[in-house]
Amino acid sequence: MTSVLDTTAIGKVQRRRRHVRTLTGYLPEKDAEGKEKWPRGEEKVWKDGLRSLDSGVSSITKSIVNHVQTSLARQPHEIDNFGAYQAAALSVRDNLIINWNETQLHYSRTAGKRAYYLSLEFLMGRALDNALLNLGLKQQYTEGVDKLGFNMEDLLAQERDAGLGNGGLGRLAACYLDSSASQELPVWGYGLRYRYGIFQQLISPDGQQLEAPDPWLDNSNPWELPRIDVTYDVRFHGSSERLNDGSGRAIWEGGQEVLAVAYDMPIPGCNTRNTNNLRLWESRPKRGFDLNSFNAGDYERAVESSNSAAAITSVLYPNDHTTFGKELRLKQQYFWTAASLADIMRRFKNLGMPITEFPQYVSIQLNDTHPTLAVPELMRILVDEEDVPWNAAWSIVTETFFFTNHTVLPEALETWPVPLMQHLLPRHMQIIFDINLLFLQSVERKFPGDRERLARMSLIEESVPQNVRMAYLACIGSRKVNGVAELHSELVQTTILKDFVEFYGVSKFGNVTNGITPRRWLDQCNPELSRLITITLNIDKSVWLKDLTKLEGLLDFVEDEDFREDWAAVKQANKERLAHHMQVNLGLNVNTKAMFDVQIKRLHEYKRQTLNIIGVIHRYLTLKSMTPKERRTVTPRNVFFAGKAAPGYYIAKLTIRLIVNVARVVNSDPDTKDYLNVFFLPDYSVTLAEILIPASDISQHISTAGTEASGTSNMKFCLNGGLLLGTVDGANIEIAEEVGPSNVFFFGHLTPAVEDLRYQHVYHPVPVEQKSPALARVLNEISSGLFGDRGVYEPLLNTIRQGDYYLITDDFDSYLEALRMVDEAYNDRTEWIKKSIRTTAKMGKFSSDRAIQDYAQEYWNIESTKVK
Repeated sequence: MTSVLDTTAIGKVQRRRRHVRTLTGYLPEKDAEGKEKWPRGEEKVWKDGLRSLDSGVSSITKSIVNHVQTSLARQPHEIDNFGAYQAAALSVRDNLIINWNETQLHYSRTAGKRAYYLSLEFLMGRALDNALLNLGLKQQYTEGVDKLGFNMEDLLAQERDAGLGNGGLGRLAACYLDSSASQELPVWGYGLRYRYGIFQQLISPDGQQLEAPDPWLDNSNPWELPRIDVTYDVRFHGSSERLNDGSGRAIWEGGQEVLAVAYDMPIPGCNTRNTNNLRLWESRPKRGFDLNSFNAGDYERAVESSNSAAAITSVLYPNDHTTFGKELRLKQQYFWTAASLADIMRRFKNLGMPITEFPQYVSIQLNDTHPTLAVPELMRILVDEEDVPWNAAWSIVTETFFFTNHTVLPEALETWPVPLMQHLLPRHMQIIFDINLLFLQSVERKFPGDRERLARMSLIEESVPQNVRMAYLACIGSRKVNGVAELHSELVQTTILKDFVEFYGVSKFGNVTNGITPRRWLDQCNPELSRLITITLNIDKSVWLKDLTKLEGLLDFVEDEDFREDWAAVKQANKERLAHHMQVNLGLNVNTKAMFDVQIKRLHEYKRQTLNIIGVIHRYLTLKSMTPKERRTVTPRNVFFAGKAAPGYYIAKLTIRLIVNVARVVNSDPDTKDYLNVFFLPDYSVTLAEILIPASDISQHISTAGTEASGTSNMKFCLNGGLLLGTVDGANIEIAEEVGPSNVFFFGHLTPAVEDLRYQHVYHPVPVEQKSPALARVLNEISSGLFGDRGVYEPLLNTIRQGDYYLITDDFDSYLEALRMVDEAYNDRTEWIKKSIRTTAKMGKFSSDRAIQDYAQEYWNIESTKVK
């Protein structure tokens, strides 16, 4: 006899047993007296072998040498800077793992409620410097690598930024992980392990953005731990058959199965042993290599399933202008949410609690609409696998999830075609239809006969084809919904979710203004300013870095001339650091005596990089019309741009092309190059931001009023003493409230006027020449070919001349006046430095520690728990 494969069972779902306590858990077994039993072997031998943190220079150097010898298999005579970085990183990781293990054991012993942060992006930045600072071991490791013949700054420069995010959404998630660990909150992050990131940005000779893969994992990632024992099956396609037993259950089987494999990244807290976790999922084929096809000579088919599975986590935000791209994006979202929920459910079951207690131990934050499929997925698990009745399951779901909305732009609210959802996730489409029917029935009971309201609130948009409105699904599936700045949260409640506020009441909706971690965005990126603050306040930095309101003590030194000189010297040193970086890496020379004017953001029309570069062109034309004597009275200005445009976003890519070609003309003009220079820094990243932000004198946050949810780069610039030029939008408003209106430069129309202005543009258009002659002149010069490529910019210029949805014609003259006010203020150096100090001093509200505590206390109901 032999074992025989039942071919009829392939692809069918095995009915899982109901939840029972597993034989093995996270905690040691206890004896009759309640004492923990040692699991195996001799306890003393084990404990003698367990290591402690390497905190002394001698133990650190020993650890690094050990990794050179054993982990890298290298010798002292053949180790270079990159090898030394890898060895040092592995040594630091050893310390993180010791704390990580203690943290997870502590969380399991206390068995308290945990929160999980689901984000499609985590823009982490470099890890080594951050880990050393949070561990409090930067000085010891610096001495250690010096004794081994290396320089710490050289080693830090070897690390590549993790390709796990793109913009503010991912950087916010990274700040919240840092703050969760620093505030000793039991929070894990869940994301995807993208092999090639979003893309590496290159600039062609004619100024176009080109996209290349970002192979950030090619040299291995010392900060991740592969968890080959933590895997889950994830299904796509197939068929879903409802059972006729009145339970609402269905059996989903067939289709494609892929494997989700976990990779863990420890997240250290500042001045604490608490070390949380970011768990990333990699997609792999369930059965990778089709040997039968290979033997038959069909080599492509032999690896087809392997390639199909690997594609899911290859790239962040695949271009969705194609059917394949759309399906791949939806696959990414379900793969990630399904694996994460399976992992969360497994951890919950180890507690031995009934499934109805799930919300008492688990809170899940949906960071934007990307993880919304977690709502029907949890319903599927509860109803189909755990036999929970529908109403009880829905009650569990709506007590578990919390939803953060990040946009009020209608075109940015995610929807998915119903046919695609039915094809890829047939069971989830059934569940969404059921949720929608029951929800609309409850709406109809509250607002009888209001059919227009039913159509507006339906989860299904009646278009061709029908679409699933993911923001609505996230809203009704969550206990609470929040915006990310006071204005944004108000707009959410009065525009896109107005009907839902009227249905649920205002108590379901709130605000948590975004924040940034001062560990990375001051102490790490601006160490000299951090040192000056510590000396001036006479407070240990481990204290004020976790209580940023203590920066208000700097206000007592605003009139201290020596302190102002030290403050200005730090800013000048940071400008010289940026100039050195650009000379070494880009071959560009930068005048460090000029004003540094910076706008670094994801390229988008609403962020209005176009307004900035048109303002630059106006400045250039004005300089050209001046006499040499008049020019000498002008404040020299360097304007820096950085940011990526989505590969399929044609207008945003045209904006990059215009910036690059304006820079080419302006910087080489002998009449103006001493007074105006423009730079576009390619391949924007966290590491580049850490050099740009401390160097800024003024930063631009100039989105059309009512379009920027919050923004966090505005907070980073202000924390580092850069002043803010912006519209009355997003968190700009709250920053101005804190630092005082005399320390910011506002311009432009206010949010209430925006819709009326757009109406006028459509129905009563006024020529640009009449509205703003200065703007018309700039547009005509671009069209004339002053910056090359005559005619290529017409699609971009026509978005301004026709329709002007983002109000550039309305705000341009006001913008020029704001720029003039900046020039005037900058020339009074004493008062400018005072403004800079006051700005930094009043940024305490914008720490992500405050924001994460808001979530913990007002949303998730979790408590800090310190690892001893």
